[in-house]
Amino acid sequence: MAAAAEGPSEAGAQPAKQDPAIETAEEAKEPAEADINELCKDMFSKMATYLTGELTATSEDYKLLENMNKLTSLKYLEMKDIAINISRNLKDLNQKYADLQPYLEQIDLIEEQVAALEQAAYKLDAYSKKLGNYHPPLLRPGSIVPCKRIKKE
Repeated sequence: MAAAAEGPSEAGAQPAKQDPAIETAEEAKEPAEADINELCKDMFSKMATYLTGELTATSEDYKLLENMNKLTSLKYLEMKDIAINISRNLKDLNQKYADLQPYLEQIDLIEEQVAALEQAAYKLDAYSKKLGNYHPPLLRPGSIVPCKRIKKE
């Protein structure tokens, strides 16, 4: 049976029919030395171009970041100057308010006095109206008696 599995002994001498589903291996041949050198040079040239592009892009990114940092720094300096001016103006305004404070207190005091005076005026007005409606018995119309005239001698 082993012989049957191996096939006829003559099969080794005759060329086998090629089955389309079976691939045969071919011997790897090295390219010529000139081709290898040329391919290596081409590969290194393209790799250098690629790396140069990558490094250039990275360098440009860093330049952009540097410019952005400079602009940001200038903007912060402008904001610092604005904040200093605002602080100075606020201090001046607070000083002016402190200078005006005694006058404001006087105004408040005068306002209170005016309110009290107004209340007194209302009370006086009400009292005078009450007096205007009051007629004492001697001053009522018809109650006045003429005086006698004294003759001069």
